[in-house]
Amino acid sequence: MDLSSDDLKVFVAVVDSGTLGAAAANLGQTTSAISRALARLEEKLATSLLTRTTRRMELTEEGDWLLAKARAILAALDEAEESIRIRRQRPSGRLRIDAASPFILHVIVPHVAEFRARYPEITLELTSHDQIADLLEHRTDIAIRVGELADSTLHARALRSGCMSVLASPAYLQRHGTPQTPADLQAHQTLGFLQYETGNKWPLRHENGEWLTIKPAMLASSGETLRALALEGQGIVCLSEFMTRKDIDTGRLVSILGNYYTGYQRPIQAVYYRNTQLSRRISCFLDFLQEKI
Repeated sequence: MDLSSDDLKVFVAVVDSGTLGAAAANLGQTTSAISRALARLEEKLATSLLTRTTRRMELTEEGDWLLAKARAILAALDEAEESIRIRRQRPSGRLRIDAASPFILHVIVPHVAEFRARYPEITLELTSHDQIADLLEHRTDIAIRVGELADSTLHARALRSGCMSVLASPAYLQRHGTPQTPADLQAHQTLGFLQYETGNKWPLRHENGEWLTIKPAMLASSGETLRALALEGQGIVCLSEFMTRKDIDTGRLVSILGNYYTGYQRPIQAVYYRNTQLSRRISCFLDFLQEKI
């Protein structure tokens, strides 16, 4: 039996992608080539790794066992390659970064050109998830998360913290009036998060405490969508200033209820899997990002 890292990469890609076609697209190969490679791997091992139907694929018991081993082997190869690069002191290779889309759009993208000029041998891959993903499963090096972190086995590095603002467009305020107290929000169209209850607790002092739970008239899963709705005059939002600062400066959005803001600073943190020795490309990106924000 003569297994290769390419065999394992194909197998892991098929499992992670869900279909042969998607795995082929991710690896830059044809679907038929992926199918042949998977068949060769099963022939080498003399066992079936996946059961296939017209609608889905499922791991066999042997496939599930091999998947864990394959991930560990590929991670070890990546670490060995990275160790060589560290010795050469030339940060290079693929750097996979995951963050909520507003953070990518408003914080990372504006500095990508400078980062690439400074580190031309690093290839960035940017993806967006609103929750902390399984970094190993998604082969993500860094996940940037805004807000309090839930209990996690991942390690975190604080990048900064940021203010939040309660905002509305001038057009909305002209039509509906400007709320003078947090209690006035009950008579207004508030915009909130879907499946993210923490985002619907606004840091505003009121008679019952320092967090006001709103009842949104409209909900969205993305902060960027809520920002766009507010810009269109559809209601009042509470968002991090890193994604609304330009809107405030240009007058497209107006900050309201500032006298009731508690001063809460929402933390921004980078989470990663490695603990004691960050790879050079990870550490140079985090240093660069902290410098910029």
